[in-house]
Amino acid sequence: MRIDLSLVVTLTLALNSHVAVADKLPKLAVSENKHFLVLEDGLPFFYLGDTAWEMFHRLNREDADRYLANRAEKAFTVIQAVAFAEVDGHAVPNTYGHLPMIDLDPARPAIKDGPDNDYWDHVDYIVNRANSLGLYIGFLPTWGRYWHDKVHNDKPLFTTANAAAYGQWLGRRYREKGLIWILGGDRPVDNDEQRAIIAAMAQGLRQGDGGAHLITLHPPGGAGSSQWFHDAKWLDFNMRQNGHQAEYTGRYDKTGADYARKPTKPVLDGEPIYEDHPVSFNADKLGHSTAADVRRPLYWDLFSGACGHTYGHHSVWQMWQPGRNPINNPLMPWRQAINQPGAGQMQYGRRLIESRPILTRVPDDSIIVTDRVPTAVPGAGRYRFAATRDQEGTYAMVYAPTGRAFSVRMEVIKNPKVKAWWFNPRDGHATAIGEFNNTGQQRFVPPDPGEGLDWILVLDDAAKAYPPPGQHPTTQPVR
Repeated sequence: MRIDLSLVVTLTLALNSHVAVADKLPKLAVSENKHFLVLEDGLPFFYLGDTAWEMFHRLNREDADRYLANRAEKAFTVIQAVAFAEVDGHAVPNTYGHLPMIDLDPARPAIKDGPDNDYWDHVDYIVNRANSLGLYIGFLPTWGRYWHDKVHNDKPLFTTANAAAYGQWLGRRYREKGLIWILGGDRPVDNDEQRAIIAAMAQGLRQGDGGAHLITLHPPGGAGSSQWFHDAKWLDFNMRQNGHQAEYTGRYDKTGADYARKPTKPVLDGEPIYEDHPVSFNADKLGHSTAADVRRPLYWDLFSGACGHTYGHHSVWQMWQPGRNPINNPLMPWRQAINQPGAGQMQYGRRLIESRPILTRVPDDSIIVTDRVPTAVPGAGRYRFAATRDQEGTYAMVYAPTGRAFSVRMEVIKNPKVKAWWFNPRDGHATAIGEFNNTGQQRFVPPDPGEGLDWILVLDDAAKAYPPPGQHPTTQPVR
């Protein structure tokens, strides 16, 4: 593939001064076993994302500060946002009246000399603010409509030439920032030309940032990046969009399939069902999702081997507020929606995973003893159980989406004594159950039998003296 160097030179010379340099976050990498993300020093990195697709386009600086502070307080680690935003970000200016490109040409970013006076200065501000709060930006150079759909003059905005030039410009501009590149943007790859455009942008990003950042791809609903690019060298980890359904089978079970692909690459769900979203886009029949509906995919995905997870709220992704055209009937303004319960409960999943060894964790539903009626345990639909453990046999976890009694194989823990806990995914609290032998099967009844409340059973090697689930082993006392 050939890149138009004249375009690259033009873009490079046009770089204007940035806002003050933000705190520099550690670089990210793929773990040695290829299943997880790590910091540059090898410590595990938990990708806890939020979908703020319209953040660059629709938020002013005060609102961006409010949103980012809220997400940092809730222990998110990645904010997913789009430069050429979905809701007519190519043609409708941002809150300061700025457009991202000149004459709808991605190779001509609309930049001006001096700070704080163009679209990209505003993007700089938000990226720096996020980094200063410890948040990486999951940076989408463009939404998929601009390389896939006929947006202008009966054709897409992107070609391989301007995709490569734009990618290289972005890579150079944000080379030192804390971010992850996310290509794609909710569209399928239907032909070789579209595949080439995405590959050209990836190559441009790599040339621009010198390989400083990981790259993945956000696919359309029900699909994964692996479908088109699993073998591509530029694709560092797979991202799925398991989408806005509430059932396990047919969507969330695909995370485990991507985990098992060869060559091995990390996988995570970059867009599960959003909170307060029309379930399966059919609110008349199925209503709107709740916090419980977004918790289930969190644990289904993690226990299937995902290296992290993304949350979303239907009002927040579009930054909806009165006066803006609502897409698919958001239930409340975004400023209210950022405090919906599901958003705050995501951190408990992160804390749970981080309270035990991470890089040896594997999915293993065989921990769960299949009931006489398998559709009850391990279950089906919204009530599918899932399990994970570490390879060393020091802990195991079982996600029970409802208060139904179930049995587990105790021998998954290698040492003779097993300490058991109930972990509450709604408030992050752990309660000790007692100690058991690691032989045979043991039956457990969740604290709210018969209720539609989810719980997590945690089994520990008692000799390890792990802290209560959800408490960090180096900062919390052991009881």
